[in-house]
Amino acid sequence: MCIAQQCFALSDEATENAIYDSYAIRTFVGVDLSREAVPDAMTLIKFRRLLEKHQLTERIFASINGHLEARGLMLREGTVVDATIVAAPSFTKNQNGQGDPDMHQSKKGNQWHFGMKAHIDVDVSSRG
Repeated sequence: MCIAQQCFALSDEATENAIYDSYAIRTFVGVDLSREAVPDAMTLIKFRRLLEKHQLTERIFASINGHLEARGLMLREGTVVDATIVAAPSFTKNQNGQGDPDMHQSKKGNQWHFGMKAHIDVDVSSRG
C-alpha cells in the first residue's frame, strides 16, 4: 500500500479508496476482496510511521529503484507527464480499409480532435 501511495501521490484515505476502486492497484497490493478486507487508512498510517521510525522507507525505495534501473527503468518523484494529441485526418484507413485502432477522438476544452496521444515524461534528474 505504501508503494502504491507513493507512486500515485495519494493520501492515506485515497489509498484505501483506490484499492477498492482499482483492480490494478488491488492486484498489485495483493488484496482479494472475496477473502479479506482492505486495511484502513489508520493501519496504513501506523505502518508508515513504523517504517519511518526504523528508517526503512528510504532503504525500501532504494532497493526498488535499483531493480528498476537494472532493467533500464526509473521511478522518481517530481515527474511531470504531458499528453498531447498528434493530429490526423478525420478518418484514416490502413491497407485493409480499416481504421487505425490507435487513432481516437478526444475533446480538449470545447474542441474535438482526431489523432493519437503522445505522452512525454520529464523529471528533474533527466534534464540535459
